[in-house]
Amino acid sequence: MAATFEEIQSRILATLNAEGSIANTDNLGFGALSIQQVEGVLKSLESRDMITYQRVEKDVWTLTSEGEEIVANGSHEARVFNFIPATKEGVSLIELQKHFGKIAAIGQGKAFKNKWIKKQGSNLVRLVDSIEDTVQKDLEQLKKDPTKLDKLALKELKSRKLVEPKKNVSFSVGKGPNFSLEVKKQATDLTLEMLQSGSWKDLEFKKYNFDAEGIPPTGGHLHPLLKVREEFRQIFFEMGFEEMPSNMFVDTSFWNFDALYVPQQHPARDLQDTFFLKDPAMAKSVPDFYEKVKEAHESGVDDGSIGYRYDWSEEEAMKLVLRTHTTPVSAMMLNRLAQQKPFHPAKYFSIDRVYRNEAVDATHLAEFHQVEGVIADKGMTLGHLISFMDIFFKKMGITNLRFKPAYNPYTEPSLEIFSWHEGFNKWVEIGNSGMFRPEMLRPLGLDPDVRVAGWGLSLERPTMIKYGIDNIRALVGHKVDLSMTENNPACRLDKKMGRELFGMKEQHIEEEVAHP
Repeated sequence: MAATFEEIQSRILATLNAEGSIANTDNLGFGALSIQQVEGVLKSLESRDMITYQRVEKDVWTLTSEGEEIVANGSHEARVFNFIPATKEGVSLIELQKHFGKIAAIGQGKAFKNKWIKKQGSNLVRLVDSIEDTVQKDLEQLKKDPTKLDKLALKELKSRKLVEPKKNVSFSVGKGPNFSLEVKKQATDLTLEMLQSGSWKDLEFKKYNFDAEGIPPTGGHLHPLLKVREEFRQIFFEMGFEEMPSNMFVDTSFWNFDALYVPQQHPARDLQDTFFLKDPAMAKSVPDFYEKVKEAHESGVDDGSIGYRYDWSEEEAMKLVLRTHTTPVSAMMLNRLAQQKPFHPAKYFSIDRVYRNEAVDATHLAEFHQVEGVIADKGMTLGHLISFMDIFFKKMGITNLRFKPAYNPYTEPSLEIFSWHEGFNKWVEIGNSGMFRPEMLRPLGLDPDVRVAGWGLSLERPTMIKYGIDNIRALVGHKVDLSMTENNPACRLDKKMGRELFGMKEQHIEEEVAHP
């Protein structure tokens, strides 16, 4: 029976106490134990500073299975000699082959070489009365003490493949500064009870191993929203879009509303719909085209527009808000595009968080994500926008769309995008789109012949449908189940999945598609 961990400890400590050091742990009789088991005990004692140890590696020759058989039964040539009777007739070659099988030829050849036997007709007879089996003795010596075996004998054993090289690992052990015959149990954790009772003062704690790999952390999983977001991003990139920087969550009312031609009396700008900042409450500067936006609101632009015909409030424009949509980012990018001469077409997109002062329920949150795309080019028409929407949603597996005229302050014409929802058995809105108005584009600096198409949709709705979530608070917020984030698979919006996301079923699509 193999020694236990504690028995190995006791034997090592007792030997050190009696002899002062251990030159080779092989001499302690741990032959049945693996190197890892012995070193585990040594490491444990070393961590307590009770011992020091070094690894000793040495190349040695060990017996092959054939060599072990010769030690037990004698060499092939000796067995052949002993099988031949001491008579004039000897033994026939056929009988010898029948008795020894494949080793008969090896034994016979070596016995001939040693001049122990000779061939007489079809028989083998002895040439000497007795022999010394040196091969067996050399192998026995190698097992006992390899250092006493001469080189010629070892060379012969190697040539006959009776031995093979092996790396022998053992350890030399010495006493450490805290050497003792008694191994005290070490505490591994500092507990609340130890702190309360003060018992930690009398305990010996195990050293912390900073080199240990430890348990792999369970973090690093992508939230379902991020999985669907990444799939949308790849669709945009595939279509040649450039991602807009959308990290300005606080913005002025000027950029969030005025620059988009949203009138200052619009209900969306009321406190019940928008989060306004208290400190600081007002911006300190405005962009250089501020007066052009003011003029567009008060009296319109040079294309027959008359504006909203109200007195502009600078105080209203300077208020700081949490952005209610990502379209201000699109306006900033269009303003930068206008500065680049000559003009070149551009395609931008963003996917980021926006904020609305809404009551929280199963389908609404005060913050959510908006997916937005814009295309700027000369000669753009509503037909281009509709055609592009077909291509864009087809990337998500939605092959048929329905459009409905709508109103937005900064787009004209404006379109709501619908798809058939099989579960609700009706058309449901999946996005909003339109052509940006001249009153928005001209103050930004774009030429009159440049038209811009824009559209947007929510990120939460397709995510909830994809992962079977019926309450948006289970997707975002403090009630989120972390295991849901960890266990849900990656999102892939192939054609089949796209129809599942928006509940579409092609046979429900009516022949007539409402275009304005």
